[in-house]
Amino acid sequence: ATHKKYLRGFGYQGGAGRGTITEHVAELGYGAGYKEKMLEPGGWRMSLGGFGECLPNHDNKMTLDYDRLDEWGLPTITFDAQWRENELEMRKDMVQQAVDMLEKAGFKDINTFNREYAPGIGIHEMGTARMGRDPKTSVLNKHNQIHSVPNVYVTDGACMASSACQNPSLTYMALTARAANHAAKQLKKNKA
Repeated sequence: ATHKKYLRGFGYQGGAGRGTITEHVAELGYGAGYKEKMLEPGGWRMSLGGFGECLPNHDNKMTLDYDRLDEWGLPTITFDAQWRENELEMRKDMVQQAVDMLEKAGFKDINTFNREYAPGIGIHEMGTARMGRDPKTSVLNKHNQIHSVPNVYVTDGACMASSACQNPSLTYMALTARAANHAAKQLKKNKA
């Protein structure tokens, strides 16, 4: 194994399929020839996309902008985030490992791409309402209640400072079930 230049890891998602009629004709046409071409499947293609963790960083943040108000006079949100060295090094490795895997599997005509997407395009949003014990460093307690407003629960990805490359949706559901259970117990206790 080679030494990687970054922390954490990544995974791939992808797909495969046959090409379409656009492989056969330069422009959409009419007639018997066109109909015949529509019956022929195109060549096989597959794609892989890498998904890696963006490490928590205090400089990646959302803030309220009181100088730019919305139509109701409320402050708008400014999203200030960027990929850092760790994520950029991981991205290089994603591309190289994908090429290596495909070549070892016997694939030919491998084309890579490395688009410069901004943070927030292909992710499950995390952070902005961190879960923790100390109200000075976190927004939520262990039950996903806002420290200062105990009748409000936040059960989406806001409570997590970071997420691995796996889909966190089941974790969100578990956090929601746990928070709902806690809220129900609190209601019963207050009625007793």
